[in-house]
Amino acid sequence: MMTRRQALKALALSAAVLPASSASAWAQSGAGAAAPAKPPDPAASGPYVLPPLGYAFDALEPHLDAQTMQIHHDKHHAAYVANLNKAVAAHAELAKRPVEDLLRDLSAVPESIRTAVRNQGGGHANHTLLWTSLRKGGAAKPGGALAEALDRTFGGFATFQEKFSLAAASVFGSGWAWLAAQGKQIAIETTPNQDSPLSAGRTPLLGIDVWEHAYYLKYQNRRADYVDAFYHVINWDFVTELYKKHMKA
Repeated sequence: MMTRRQALKALALSAAVLPASSASAWAQSGAGAAAPAKPPDPAASGPYVLPPLGYAFDALEPHLDAQTMQIHHDKHHAAYVANLNKAVAAHAELAKRPVEDLLRDLSAVPESIRTAVRNQGGGHANHTLLWTSLRKGGAAKPGGALAEALDRTFGGFATFQEKFSLAAASVFGSGWAWLAAQGKQIAIETTPNQDSPLSAGRTPLLGIDVWEHAYYLKYQNRRADYVDAFYHVINWDFVTELYKKHMKA
């Protein structure tokens, strides 16, 4: 019969020859070891930071759904910020400048990171403007100086809305449709990917993201329905203030 001492010795020997893969799986399961610390959000390290959304994820329901808003802000926008920080990590002089300044003068950005700044910086700037351009229950259309500019340029808000919707629908693949200003002129334009009107010397006033990640969970391939819904959540007071600031500048 095996004594208690012999039994303990056998148990110790069997533990010593536990396969490495089993030991790894055991450690990963959390048994007998503390759970690993959650890695920090990469968007949180660096000169550029992910701005808060400013309202609840479901604040724009039923027009823009909560799940899309959360993924769009917390995943897509955060990734642009993280990748922008990586791009400028070795360029301290660039990291001190607002992202809008970098986009206005891409030729001054080192060629080795110019594409990254254009794409990732554009994604950061474009989405930052987007979140602040949205609210539920705001004015149905702009007033004041912006309304007058729309009347002069397009013959009225309804015509602007029609042309803006056509521009958003016309973007092939991924991109944006914009209402932008240059000098005293305003115009509708489109950009591919995350390009910004800033890089062409214009001031973006309102942009609609027509990448599929902005609408596919709720609207699938019905981009036109998404564009129609977008008008219900535009913060026209904010857009009008942007136009006023542009005109003063």
